Amino acid sequence: MQTTQNLTRFAWLSIGAATLTIGLKLGAYFLTNSVGLLSDALESLVNLATAIVALFALRIAARPADEEFSFGYSKAEYFSSGFEGGMILLAAGSIVATAIPRLIQPQPLEQVGLGLVVSVIASLINLGVARILSQAGKHYGSITLTADSRHLMTDVITTGGVLIGVTLVALTGWQRLDPIIALLVAANILFTGFSLLRHASLGLMDAALPEADIQVIQSVLSPYNQQGIQFHALRTRAAASRDFISMHVLVPGDWTVRQSHQLAEQIETELRQKSPNAAIFTHVEPQEDPTASQDTSLDQE
Repeated sequence: MQTTQNLTRFAWLSIGAATLTIGLKLGAYFLTNSVGLLSDALESLVNLATAIVALFALRIAARPADEEFSFGYSKAEYFSSGFEGGMILLAAGSIVATAIPRLIQPQPLEQVGLGLVVSVIASLINLGVARILSQAGKHYGSITLTADSRHLMTDVITTGGVLIGVTLVALTGWQRLDPIIALLVAANILFTGFSLLRHASLGLMDAALPEADIQVIQSVLSPYNQQGIQFHALRTRAAASRDFISMHVLVPGDWTVRQSHQLAEQIETELRQKSPNAAIFTHVEPQEDPTASQDTSLDQE
């Protein structure tokens, strides 16, 4: 597991980038009077708010397990991801509220060329930071950094669409295209917001690991099945960067405690090689005991 300082430096990077791009995009809006560019600036305000929350979430998630939270604090990252999704939805609502009056009563754009240059600079900053956060999120298994990178990439795509739209407005003179672009931006970021909220809710509800991860676990257990070792009550869940895997291992009843323990340790070692951040729990049972097949459900009667 990485230290707090190692992960929070990425949150500080995101905060710095958001602060800088807010200034640039607001400047572009004031230069052009484009509601499309204003919608882009509002999304950058969301970037700043979520980056600050991500900083606190990463600090909390990095705390070691204690008596009160014996499974650790890693789930704190889901609150950050959920907050980010909620803020994105709020930003989308603000964009819609700003765009509709302009759709009804269009207004001309001003100093389009300079405004576009400023927005391009802001977009390039977000693109660079998004790539850094994406790589860090994958490397450290952090859903907070991954969510932040996805949001920034959405911002980059949004800015690109806005720039194309504002250019077309300047070329064609069709002023209603500007608020239409803003509404399309709102629709785009709504999709990202709902996606982040869904991911956060699944984590907080202890959803099982993805099917691809389950297949990896089964690939480790399969050779043991061929040797007569049986498994049941396999349960999995994810807590941000840490996975949890538990199962019952059924061995011949005449095996010694030492022999059974060595097998369980071997299985856990092989699983950790496939999933280094997994916490693995095994429970050994004798195959001949009829009660061994009665404790496979979570709630025992």
